[in-house]
Amino acid sequence: MKAIVGLGNPGAQYKGTRHNVGFAVLDELARRASVEFESAPADALMARWRRTDEPVLLVKPLTYMNLSGQAVGELSRYFKIEPVDLLIVVDEVQLPLGKLRARARGSAGGHNGLKSVIAHLGDNYGRLRLGVGRGDSRRDLADHVLARFDQDEAADAERMISRAADAAETFITSGIAAVMNQFNGGDPATTE
Repeated sequence: MKAIVGLGNPGAQYKGTRHNVGFAVLDELARRASVEFESAPADALMARWRRTDEPVLLVKPLTYMNLSGQAVGELSRYFKIEPVDLLIVVDEVQLPLGKLRARARGSAGGHNGLKSVIAHLGDNYGRLRLGVGRGDSRRDLADHVLARFDQDEAADAERMISRAADAAETFITSGIAAVMNQFNGGDPATTE
């Protein structure tokens, strides 16, 4: 069994914010798979994607970003999901808007959600970072990530979310190395 986990914050006030692009990717995957989120045996919402090749869990922790590892750890143990079969999808302020970066393992890179997951599972899990940009350096970083995308960023953000969902599907069928080969970098539509 594989699991795709999108990190974010629960609640309507966070919907559509930069910090919640992980949730947005999971919503797109659920839409594509025609599955609904339901309660999970941890503080999370999950959807079961019954694929012919391998079952997949789509997970949105409800523990808030900084405590995401608690729910991810509980679900990984409950469903016996190995860390290598886990892909965590998160926002990344160090990447420009629209850029994706996948890694098979590594540090949290300052991301509190990833720090929490590492504390509960170690660092040997796949991660897909979605560039949301740093914004104005004079602006508080927390205010930036908790803000919604500007009108002129909306199309790029939607395209990035769709590409990230494609990357998650590639992870399911072909693993993290294929994701790194095909999706690391900018949006192919804008880099040709």
